[in-house]
Amino acid sequence: MDDSLLRPFLHYFLHFGFPIVIAFLLFRKNWKKAYFIMLTSMLVDVDHLLSTPVFSPDRCSINFHPLHTYWAIGVYFLLLFFKGNLRILGVGLLFHMLTDWIDCQLHNIGF
Repeated sequence: MDDSLLRPFLHYFLHFGFPIVIAFLLFRKNWKKAYFIMLTSMLVDVDHLLSTPVFSPDRCSINFHPLHTYWAIGVYFLLLFFKGNLRILGVGLLFHMLTDWIDCQLHNIGF
């Protein structure tokens, strides 16, 4: 795979593919439901619409977009203390933020 495609491939794999693993490991009994709830965490990216340009591959989302701030991440962490769907959503949102943070770190090292 071309090095220029590796970072976006990894980013989108972590957003869409790896949550299946998380759902199976953490929510085995209802892993399909958990996976789809975690996919809904992608809606957090609606805050990108407030930026100009909407997408910039050189911009780090963490602490830039409103729903990607440290305050918002704190709220997502609190969701872990609830049961059921809110906990699953919290896991999905936190993993989404981790994925975006990983992307920022890869960009910072020139990957």
